[in-house]
Amino acid sequence: MLESSWLVTALAMVLALVISAVLIAAADADVQAAAAYFFARPMDLLSSAWSAVAQAYIALFQGSIVDPGATTFAKALRPLTETMTVSVPLIFAGLGLGIGFRAGLFNIGAQGQIIMGAVVGGYIGFALDLPVGLHLLLAVIGSALGGAIWAGIAGVLKARTGANEVIVTIMLNNIAIYLVGYLLTTSPFQRGNSNNPISPAVDANAVYPLLLGTGFRLHAGFLLAIAAAVGVWWLMNRSTMGFQFRAVGSNPHAARTAGMSVEASYVWVMVIAGALAGLGGSAQVLGTEKVLTAGVAASFGFDAITVALLGRSKPLGTVFAGLLFGALRAGGYSMQARTGTPIDIVLVVQSLIVLFIAAPPLVRAVFRLPSPGAVRPGVLATKEAAA
Repeated sequence: MLESSWLVTALAMVLALVISAVLIAAADADVQAAAAYFFARPMDLLSSAWSAVAQAYIALFQGSIVDPGATTFAKALRPLTETMTVSVPLIFAGLGLGIGFRAGLFNIGAQGQIIMGAVVGGYIGFALDLPVGLHLLLAVIGSALGGAIWAGIAGVLKARTGANEVIVTIMLNNIAIYLVGYLLTTSPFQRGNSNNPISPAVDANAVYPLLLGTGFRLHAGFLLAIAAAVGVWWLMNRSTMGFQFRAVGSNPHAARTAGMSVEASYVWVMVIAGALAGLGGSAQVLGTEKVLTAGVAASFGFDAITVALLGRSKPLGTVFAGLLFGALRAGGYSMQARTGTPIDIVLVVQSLIVLFIAAPPLVRAVFRLPSPGAVRPGVLATKEAAA
C-alpha cells in the first residue's frame, strides 16, 4: 500500500467518487421516481441522476472550498478555513501514524492518544492560571506528553514482550475512551455544578490564537501542524534516528545485525507518534472546541489511518490527505443541508478510498494499468531484438 504510485492513489479516489455518485443517485427521490418509467423515457432517469450527483458534489465543494453565492468575500472563503480547521488533528495524527507505518509498526491507537493529549492539555488549560504565552506553551507540551506516554505504553510492551501493537493500541483506545468519560464525572474536570459531562472552558491564555479574527475558527494549530510536517520530513529523511526507523521498518533483522537497537526504535517511534497525536488533541481542546468532552476526538484517530495511507506516510502527502478529509467532513454537512443527500455518503467515500488504496491491483485492473516492474510486450520485444 505504501509503495503504490501517486497515479494509483489518485485513481483510487476517482473510483471512490464514481461509485459514491451511483449511491447518491440511487438515494435521490427524483431518480427513484424516474426509474419507475425508465423504458418509456430513459433520458429522464439519466437527467435526474446527473442532476442529483452534480448538485451533491457542487454542495460538497461549496461547503468545503469556496461558496460563490455568499454575500461577502469573508463568507465565501469561510468553507476553506473550516476545511483547514478540521484538517489539523487529522494532519497531526496522520504524521504520527505515518512514522509508525514506515518503521514497520501498525499503530492504530491515535484515537486514544488524541484523547489523552486533550485530557492533559485541557486540564492544564482550565485548571491553571498562568501568564499569556507560558500557559499555552505548557498546555501544548502537556498534550504532547499525554499522547506520548499513552503510545509509549504500547511501544514498551512491543519492545519488551513482543506484544502485538495492533491489539495493544486497540485496548488503549478503549481505555482512553472510558477514562475520559469517567474523568468528566469527577470534580476536577466538571464545570461547576453541571451534571453534563463537560469540563470548564479553557482559559483564554491557553487558547490557540485565531489566524483570521473572530469571524473564523482557523487557529494557530494549523501552522503548528505544518511545522510538525516539516519536522517529520527532517526526522525521517535527514536524521540518524529517522534512518534507523526506516531501516527497522524495511528489515528489522538486518537492522539488528548492523548494530541498531530495534527495541529502542519501537519505543521511540511510538513515543513520537503519540506526541504528534496528542498535539492533535491540543488542536481540539485548545483551538476548536475550547472545552474537554467525551467526544473531543470524534473519529479523527481512525480517519487518520486513512490519511496516513492516502498520503503514503510521507509528510507532504499526509498534509494534502488531511486537507482532503477535512474538506469531506466540512462539506458533508453542507451537502446534506442543501441537497438532502445523507451525510453517510461522505463516510462511504472515505471507506471506498481506504478499500481501493488497500487493493492497488484492483485499481490497476479497473484502469488497465501495468503492474509495478512489468515490462510492456512491445518494450520486451524491442529488448529481445536488440539482444
